[in-house]
Amino acid sequence: MTHPQSPTYLDQQVVRVAAVLGAQNVFDAAPLELYCMDFETVTLFFKYTRNAAGGAFAFRVDVSPDGVGAGDWYRQTLYAAQAVATGVDSRSDFQREDIEYGSTGAGAELTVYGPIYLNGAIECIRVAAAETSATGAGTLEIRAVFGAVS
Repeated sequence: MTHPQSPTYLDQQVVRVAAVLGAQNVFDAAPLELYCMDFETVTLFFKYTRNAAGGAFAFRVDVSPDGVGAGDWYRQTLYAAQAVATGVDSRSDFQREDIEYGSTGAGAELTVYGPIYLNGAIECIRVAAAETSATGAGTLEIRAVFGAVS
């Protein structure tokens, strides 16, 4: 494995070791905090094995402009623009976001999400996950690949 992005090998990090998720809709209580200062993007790679048919998981991305173990965490948001009409101001909505994936098969499913743009302004990132189905907790592993050093 090569590491062209960072001389300190921070471009590839484990976000969540392969382990069984918690109970339905209970997100990881202490997700790993990953240093990502100077990187412009992160892409998340998921390996999910459901417990039974109908298995699904959700994840949430938190970022911090402060160092690992310090400061506040800010949740990724979803933005929905309203319709625009001439001569009338519009009010658009944004809200914190959880992102859900529903399994399609019995074996391990590999998915990718991103890139998420950090623009060199984020110092740390963390990703919490939870089983969202009522079929029993599946197993989830998450890896991150950071790119484009600023």
